[in-house]
Amino acid sequence: MTSKTAPTHPASRHALKQTLRRWVIIFLSACAASLLGVATAAAQSINLDLGSGTGLTERVVQTVALITILSLAPSVVIMTTSFVRIVVVLSLLRTAIGLQQAPPNAVMVSLALFLTAFIMQPTFERAWNDGIAPMTRQELTMEQAWPRTTEPLKRFMLAQTREKDLELFVRLARIPVPQSPQALPMRVVTPAFMVSELRRAFEIGFLLFVPFLVIDLVVASLLMAMGMMMLPPVVVSLPFKLIFFVLVDGWRLVAESLVQSFRALPPG
Repeated sequence: MTSKTAPTHPASRHALKQTLRRWVIIFLSACAASLLGVATAAAQSINLDLGSGTGLTERVVQTVALITILSLAPSVVIMTTSFVRIVVVLSLLRTAIGLQQAPPNAVMVSLALFLTAFIMQPTFERAWNDGIAPMTRQELTMEQAWPRTTEPLKRFMLAQTREKDLELFVRLARIPVPQSPQALPMRVVTPAFMVSELRRAFEIGFLLFVPFLVIDLVVASLLMAMGMMMLPPVVVSLPFKLIFFVLVDGWRLVAESLVQSFRALPPG
């Protein structure tokens, strides 16, 4: 028995288009309402300008672009703070101990975020007091507040960036060398800062690997001397590495070392 498919009526296609358009409008209204709700909760006055276009397609593109920018903003902020060094060091520490899932990634990222907030608090306070707070009081325009807000953050990044990395990205950007590093644009300072942070994080990770590597070598030598060559040394050495890390108060030492590594900043 053969079945015949009824042809799609033009009226049904028109109804489908109307339904899709209605759901798009509802979705955009929900996004706009949530953005305005966040702005009201923060007691700030935000002017959401989606352009002068009147077409639905143009508004959809503009809204998607705005949501994309807002979703990338946390990543941009994270990559210009101490988060990069901290999260890489914590990941290398977990690998050095020999643990794959403990502590979980959520715990490691949360610890890195709180340490980042602790380290960056003076910088964020200066950025707020110098740029954002006057702008919210309508004492400064956006163009005037932007350099005053980014200046403390740029100063922090320059204090942690090697001169070689700055010279590299200045050469790659093909811009004239300024008289002062403060005159460098953020598009040069940010990647140089990230490369310097990754290098420093790997240096700290090497120092963390050494004691645990010694424990692995000692355990492997003892197992070979006892003729237990079929027993994986990693399984036997893991409890010893854990108790060693606990006895030396490893978490306190790691947190203290990470915070102190950012203290060598110029005053002001």
